Amino acid sequence: MADIQKIDSVSGLDELLEGAKDRQVWIFKHSLTCPISGAAWAEFRRFATDQPQEDGTVFAVIEIQYARPVSNALAERTGVRHQSPQAILLREGRVSWHASHYDIDATSLQRA
Repeated sequence: MADIQKIDSVSGLDELLEGAKDRQVWIFKHSLTCPISGAAWAEFRRFATDQPQEDGTVFAVIEIQYARPVSNALAERTGVRHQSPQAILLREGRVSWHASHYDIDATSLQRA
């Protein structure tokens, strides 16, 4: 299974975004109290599990209740309006795909 990093500081986010210049980075914004987010989180984890570890792809999660400033900083730095749940794919340092709520499932993640 791919390791999913928990991002809980703006400096950790900045480091993650810097790394996105050289590799694919998936970020999942998760609300711990929302059942829709719980279902999307399960899909995201299943997708991460199925990815080859040797390709360098990074997976990360931001738990909104504990890291709202991080979530806000991600929205500011990427230009993607905050939603949760939300999945964002970064390639070459830029957002190449994002989805929220019921649009997050293993099939849509794989297509991205």
